[in-house]
Amino acid sequence: MIKRKIAVYLKKAVKIKDFEMEVFIPEKDDFGHYSTNVALKLAKLSQQSPMLIAEEIKNALSLVIAKDFFQKIEVAKPGFINFWISKKVLQSELKEILKKKEKYGAENKKKEKIQVEFISANPTGPLTLANGRGGFFGDVLSNILEFCGYKVEREYYVNDTGNQILTLGKSILANAGIIDSEENFYKGSYVKNWAKKNSAIIKKYKNNSLKLGQAAAKDFLKNIKQAVQKKSGIKFDRFTSEEKDIHQKSFIKKALKIFKSKKLTYEKDGALWLQTTKFGDEKDRVLITKDGFPTYFLADSGHFLETKTRGFKNKIMILGPDHHGYVRRAKAAAEILGLKNLQIIITQAMRLVKGGEEVKMSKRRGEFITFEELIKEVGADAARFFFLVHSADTHMDFDIDLARERSMKNPVYYVQYAAVRVNSIIKKLSNIKHQASRVDLGLLNTKEDLDLMRLLVCFPEAIESSAQSRNPQILARYSLDLARQFHNFYEKERIIGVQNDLVLARMELIKATQIIFKNLFSLLGINLPKKM
Repeated sequence: MIKRKIAVYLKKAVKIKDFEMEVFIPEKDDFGHYSTNVALKLAKLSQQSPMLIAEEIKNALSLVIAKDFFQKIEVAKPGFINFWISKKVLQSELKEILKKKEKYGAENKKKEKIQVEFISANPTGPLTLANGRGGFFGDVLSNILEFCGYKVEREYYVNDTGNQILTLGKSILANAGIIDSEENFYKGSYVKNWAKKNSAIIKKYKNNSLKLGQAAAKDFLKNIKQAVQKKSGIKFDRFTSEEKDIHQKSFIKKALKIFKSKKLTYEKDGALWLQTTKFGDEKDRVLITKDGFPTYFLADSGHFLETKTRGFKNKIMILGPDHHGYVRRAKAAAEILGLKNLQIIITQAMRLVKGGEEVKMSKRRGEFITFEELIKEVGADAARFFFLVHSADTHMDFDIDLARERSMKNPVYYVQYAAVRVNSIIKKLSNIKHQASRVDLGLLNTKEDLDLMRLLVCFPEAIESSAQSRNPQILARYSLDLARQFHNFYEKERIIGVQNDLVLARMELIKATQIIFKNLFSLLGINLPKKM
């Protein structure tokens, strides 16, 4: 990875142990292919001029340490050092892509286990669009982490007991005319349809709303599994049942015992409380209600303990926009229970737009477009890419008309078309026989050649950045940049009809582009069409 190599060279030039070398890609090419602010950081420690320090580092790199690595090094006010990578380095890295293929950018070193929990929607009805956004996010983040060497478990936590399941049972009884309906009951055709088809089960459990709710939830979970695994391509390694895996295996009691042993519980107003404020929460939390029932918070604490017991020290939870108040209490419980690294990512709200206008939705009234319906409407690839191209922490509009459009305005179509075009070129050149080792990559020297090469070799950096920041959007945006760069290359440079040596060199460049597109599509979970 070029960025890492620059950081190594900087360490040799600076000669200070344990000093972080920040290397980044500037927003404008005028400031180099890469840049660093290391001189500005050093100036704060030494009270020297950052410009003077930057000049000294530049001279050490260009004259001794890495004189053949950089085409040019410049110092810019107030003390940035800007780097332009040499053509030979780009050509050498191009050979690495062709050699490593699908392993280019992957980490061979095995890292620790990490659990990624996502979707985890209550099985009280179909998945919503918010569930879909978190689902695609978690799926691709898991792909990226695996590519980086982590052993990943993809978990769906099934809340199949408690008040929401009890309410589902009552909602079904109300639809069957056995009890009166209430404002907080689940509405919508899916409840009515289940009630019509399952009169025998309703009759059996008409005096046990919880059991009835669990029976319905079991069916809804089957539909959820079909929606995420078969229709959207989202994969899970484990479905953890709150009832079977947490309650029945006594993890709630075990978590409560730990809280009490650490002397962090107290009684107030007839309820049992946990002192979460000692661990960064804004207020203490109830564990056992005055009626003697465990809270959702205690059940989640049992889940954290179960996760830790199975050998996980790292856990990422991806939650919907209505969970902001959950973050501090969850982290407090995880810390007390010894689950050291809990990271919670909140996806922001989204609007559905059709015909230029927002589609109004209300889950309470049962009036909403389901995740499965969206996939049927626009296709799994478009749904996935439209969610991924927006950062999870930003609000977004999902334009159904654009997602269905088969034109270069549609971002997923734009990326897929570039990859199809690459494959088409390689197919046309497939009759040319040559030895890759004898190809002169030095002939790749036009601006378009070099710009495409430079973006290809940025693939490992896009992967690393996506993994470290837990942000698949970086990879989705990189795929758009690569598509844009390749379309530009295709429009301006001839591949067929030039001198034979240049044809062979550009053929290697196109092959490397194909490899990166295949890696991207695999990680993003996007299909590569044969033709468009």
